Amino acid sequence: MKTDIKSMLPDEIESALIEMGEPKYRAKQIFSWLNKGVGSFNEMSDLSKKLREALDKRFYITVPRPIRKQVSQLDGTIKYLWELMDGNAVETVVMSYKHGNTVCISTQVGCRQGCAFCASTIGGLLRNLEPSEMLDEVLFSQLDSGLNISNIVLMGIGEPLDNYDNVMKFLKLVNHPDGMNIGMRHISLSTCGLTEQIDKLADLNLQLTLSISLHAPDDETRSKLMPANRGRGVDELVSVCKRYFERTGRRISFEYAMIDGVNDLPDHAKKLADIAKECSAHVNLIPLNYVEERSFRPSTAENLKKFVKILDDNGVNSTVRRKLGGDVDASCGQLRRKAANKGD
Repeated sequence: MKTDIKSMLPDEIESALIEMGEPKYRAKQIFSWLNKGVGSFNEMSDLSKKLREALDKRFYITVPRPIRKQVSQLDGTIKYLWELMDGNAVETVVMSYKHGNTVCISTQVGCRQGCAFCASTIGGLLRNLEPSEMLDEVLFSQLDSGLNISNIVLMGIGEPLDNYDNVMKFLKLVNHPDGMNIGMRHISLSTCGLTEQIDKLADLNLQLTLSISLHAPDDETRSKLMPANRGRGVDELVSVCKRYFERTGRRISFEYAMIDGVNDLPDHAKKLADIAKECSAHVNLIPLNYVEERSFRPSTAENLKKFVKILDDNGVNSTVRRKLGGDVDASCGQLRRKAANKGD
């Protein structure tokens, strides 16, 4: 069986080269080529033919194939549907902001968290993505779009902390100075609240931004929306968020999808304000994206305005996320579902 070389760090490639009787300095060259998007060892022109052939016998290079590419006519947001080497598909979104270009990547093929308003979890979890496949989402989105990617959000299909080891390896790869060299402070990881994994992440002190998909401030509402809340609860989540802030000094962001009549009432806003203040958290309000298979609707403009005012009156800083890519199925999971239903 061949080994996935793009999931290897330079020191791991060095060790493999030494086993092959090759000089370890070649590892830096190979790692650099991989981060330029080569699809074969033959493209590594500064390596000898003998070494290229030896590498090809032991390793393989992941290369995703773009099945769909949709470009928003409203704001230029680009939505990719990538086919992986085993035939599965994942989605990636490239968004442009004043501060730079952000790529939102998937971390799993499907998702098992079962959030009631999300398209990604329909059909469940098929498998975890490898570190190389997550790196490919960033790399090939940059190469295809021609846009320099400066920021990464792990908020696409899947739960990043449910694929903990592979995600941590990806972060090392994409942060490496000889690779894409994207700084940790330019990376945001979003989780539905796997509290045991959040503690593990805090111990690493990576200086990334942790975003908690909260979506409800009480157990009754949150457990209906997010099965991951059952057995943990909002109080436990608040406690782990406080520990994360204390250990890392990094302010947490609460993601809150505004759902009409479900979690957007004044009482919800007041409870959310209390939680945000206790955790020293910022609140990011997200107008819900409509998902055909779900019955939920986004909050009205009036309710959203009232909600923001209550947070503000209670001393909580909040922002309303600008809705991008509404005409290209930018809500993660939708494009993959449509392609699967059509047999593409």
